[in-house]
Amino acid sequence: MARRTRSPKSKVVRTRLPRQSQNAQRNYERYVELARAEALKGDLIAAENYLQHAEHYLRSMHDEAHGGRLSPQPAVLPKPLLGHSG
Repeated sequence: MARRTRSPKSKVVRTRLPRQSQNAQRNYERYVELARAEALKGDLIAAENYLQHAEHYLRSMHDEAHGGRLSPQPAVLPKPLLGHSG
């Protein structure tokens, strides 16, 4: 069986970022843009939802940039209740 040769159009182009980073970057930008559009329409709930999705991809890019190590997250302390002393 003869080998098929690829045409120049199907040539794979290598970039500096791995494919996962490219996808994460693209998804991050897409969700930020969706959030911006929803905020301009006045739907702040939908905008916040899209920003949370964007944050996920931002964390993915950060973790990948640091060798897959998860960065320590700051502890979230509960806010004291109003009128509660002590």
